[in-house]
Amino acid sequence: MLLLYTLGIRIYGLIIWIFSFFNEKAQLFTNGRKNIFEQIESKINPTEKHIWFHFASLGEFEQGRTVIEKIKAIHLNKKIVITFFSPSGYEIRKSYALAEGVFYLPLDTKRNAKRFVKAINPEMAIFTKYEFWYFYFDELRKQNIPLYIISGIFREKQIFFKWYGSFYRRILNCVTYFFVQNEESEKLLNSIGLNNVAVSGDTRFDRVCENAQEPKQIPLIEDFIGNSTAIVCGSTWPDDEKLLAKLAQQNPDWKFIIAPHEIDENHLESIENLFSGSCIRFSKLKSQISNLIPTAHGTSPSTLNSQSSTLIIDNIGMLSSLYQYGKIAYIGGGFGAGIHNTLEAVAFGLPIIFGPKYDKFQEAKDLISIGVAKSITTDAELISAFDGFKENDLLSTKASEYVKNKKGATEMILDKISF
Repeated sequence: MLLLYTLGIRIYGLIIWIFSFFNEKAQLFTNGRKNIFEQIESKINPTEKHIWFHFASLGEFEQGRTVIEKIKAIHLNKKIVITFFSPSGYEIRKSYALAEGVFYLPLDTKRNAKRFVKAINPEMAIFTKYEFWYFYFDELRKQNIPLYIISGIFREKQIFFKWYGSFYRRILNCVTYFFVQNEESEKLLNSIGLNNVAVSGDTRFDRVCENAQEPKQIPLIEDFIGNSTAIVCGSTWPDDEKLLAKLAQQNPDWKFIIAPHEIDENHLESIENLFSGSCIRFSKLKSQISNLIPTAHGTSPSTLNSQSSTLIIDNIGMLSSLYQYGKIAYIGGGFGAGIHNTLEAVAFGLPIIFGPKYDKFQEAKDLISIGVAKSITTDAELISAFDGFKENDLLSTKASEYVKNKKGATEMILDKISF
């Protein structure tokens, strides 16, 4: 099985390399790993100890961010090294100030794992939610370096819990301690003989609460909305946007803020076509306002853009702050692999709507059960959910209270980890 795993990693690397000739993400994935060890060894002093945080992508980084920041607040001299698997995480956070270095994770081979661990000299490793790499985990185990999984979540369908999953169970046996999101995960790990588990909850709740308490203000968004009411649509994909365009037609008095998951030119143009002439890109709005010369009649950004009912966010990094300006949120991804982050919106007291694929997300199930979320599959269902939420002002308190009551995972994790 180890031979097949190793072969699979190499084939994966080859496929990504081939795709890199015509796919931007694959190109970033490949180019970011060129001379990766030279990059690491030029920035990291191997004689000093580091805490290694690894994240699959940007969402997992936001999950683990509270732990990083709490460690740095308590232990000022601790040095952090961060790795990402995906370009969508690395490209956004490659200049993160609290880390000695931020890098792409070299592909999981025995040679790479040994050289990487030697280069960063970790006193411990902390992986968020998932990503289980055999050679990295095994190298940490061989060197008696503690390895923690935080905000972990496991499901019965995963290969770890199948009769043929013995190789993958070996990977889990390298973990020093699991901090999981729910009791189901704890029971599943217990069922395969792993008792080094605590139900700590999800660190995302700590992060989104912090963000909601002190959100970044964006005056241009306030100007765009004016006296209207807004729905913020986060991390949307084409299937989401088709439904949202129909919703916008039914609600011309509302402002729609669309923050697509992918911001390549083709995708942005497709959104503009869906929403016809009623939309404006954030970059254009910003440019227009910066060039605006006030007149005697008091021309303002709001009057300049009064004809635009849809704002397309054509940059990355604003979404978590946008929700403060909405009354309802639509969360994308539910017609694909699964919905994106719902908690950022709920922390601001927004009821949320999303597509049908949410079964892997406990918080989505919870939010539906308490009436502050609805899953939809058709434009008619979306319109019905929207109409129900826009008239119910009592949901805001219920939504924000749900998040506040789930805080505390970060403190529990740090109480158990020894520094």
